[in-house]
Amino acid sequence: MENILSIDAGTTAFKTSLFDETGRLLGISTREYELLTPTTLAVELPAETFWNALKSGIKDLVKKTKIKTEDIRVLGLSVQGETLLMIDKKGNPLRNAIIWLDNRAQKEAEVLSKQFDIDGISYKTTGQVKIVPTWPASKIFWIRKHEKNVFEKVYKFLLLEDYLIYRMTNEFVAEGSLLCSTVYWNITTKKYWDEMLDYLHVSVDQLPSVRESGEAVGELKPEVAKELGLSRKTIVATGVLDQAAGAIGVGNIKPGTFSENTGAALAICATLKKPIFDKQARMPIHYHGIPDTYMAHTFTTGGMVLRWYRDQFWADEMRIGKTKGIDAYDLIDKEVAKVPPGCEGLIMLPHLQGAMAPEINPKAKGVFYGFTLKHTKAYFARAIMEAIACIVRRNIDVLEELHIPVNEIRVLGGGARSDIWNQIKADITRKTILRTENEEAACLGAAILAGKAAGIYDSVKDASRNMVRIKKTYKPQKQNAETYRDTYNKYVELYDDLCGLFSLE
Repeated sequence: MENILSIDAGTTAFKTSLFDETGRLLGISTREYELLTPTTLAVELPAETFWNALKSGIKDLVKKTKIKTEDIRVLGLSVQGETLLMIDKKGNPLRNAIIWLDNRAQKEAEVLSKQFDIDGISYKTTGQVKIVPTWPASKIFWIRKHEKNVFEKVYKFLLLEDYLIYRMTNEFVAEGSLLCSTVYWNITTKKYWDEMLDYLHVSVDQLPSVRESGEAVGELKPEVAKELGLSRKTIVATGVLDQAAGAIGVGNIKPGTFSENTGAALAICATLKKPIFDKQARMPIHYHGIPDTYMAHTFTTGGMVLRWYRDQFWADEMRIGKTKGIDAYDLIDKEVAKVPPGCEGLIMLPHLQGAMAPEINPKAKGVFYGFTLKHTKAYFARAIMEAIACIVRRNIDVLEELHIPVNEIRVLGGGARSDIWNQIKADITRKTILRTENEEAACLGAAILAGKAAGIYDSVKDASRNMVRIKKTYKPQKQNAETYRDTYNKYVELYDDLCGLFSLE
């Protein structure tokens, strides 16, 4: 049995997982770290923090599983997007990594937008609907203007995945799923965007060579193998954007499949054979972790709304749950199940931090509409779940308007654990919902790509067939169709009617 090491390099933690070739999770280790916020807009982290998290996670996992290191064939990566590192010719970081959340490059993003957003040039080139401060192009532009001493010494501009691969193999390699949101990579030609690089004063030589996800880069450097406590023969594979990894980890690898990840935010991915650009620029297009495959991918409001409601109004349940060892969300689910579909007229707009896809309205606010004396707090909890399901359907409506088919929905993230929420999503979207066995979908997606890179499997399709298993299926219930048709129509109408009020602020 050949085993696969998988690293999920997240925003505030690294998850290190070990899978066998059937997709069975053998063990997992998590290493958390705190981000640095030197100003209200800046979010940074020393590069060594990432490396130490990877190193200690691997050592802890090997210790926990008692696995023989020679039985670990390959290492795969699932990585956060847009985090930028800069190194000199000796490979030393010139400054802290600028985390994807960093928002300091607002003026620079505005300048780039005026220069490249004309007639949708940027969208048609990069797949990104708007140039924003989080994109690495904006970050590089900021460095050029505000830290000239750093900019002039840069040998390579790297994303986090590129940096980790370099540390392990001494190779400068990148792949498309992370590159497309740099806005200096052309999503259709799969080459760097010369016009953008010229404007930034960056040469192609300062960037990694581009490979596909799930390709073998090389074996660990001997000194790194010793440092990590792994075999020198361990293969390092090109990784993938964490959301693409999650999609692959639940089997979203072919057109017609749609996956949604309900965590703090709600991330959606629909697999495409080719880029399909929205004339209204509502739907970003990304490169997938599978060669010559794309995905419509965006973020919107998700589980943070239910968490806010839990923390503010379910303190007693949280206290009881802690005493009895029961998750407060499970207690909420039990109460929500007692509330009739449609919440007897209670509708919620879950825009606590503005509306994201597909409305994209930063001024939108959260709203509860239609409640009466009969509505208990369980009704409000169900209204939140129904509202998030309405957002999923809104995005599916946009996809189908673009002739992108959605035949089924595969769920992942914390929200996928809720049977009642999955059923609500099935009823409102009128699509079959599939929940997979392995909850660590991003780690599994990276392992699937790594298994293909190491030759354990011939293709991602072959690996997915052997490593992804369906745990439960939720079919739309006909008896709820009319109720939810009314709920959804009121949801859309309520948002449209309140837009004028939102814009007054």
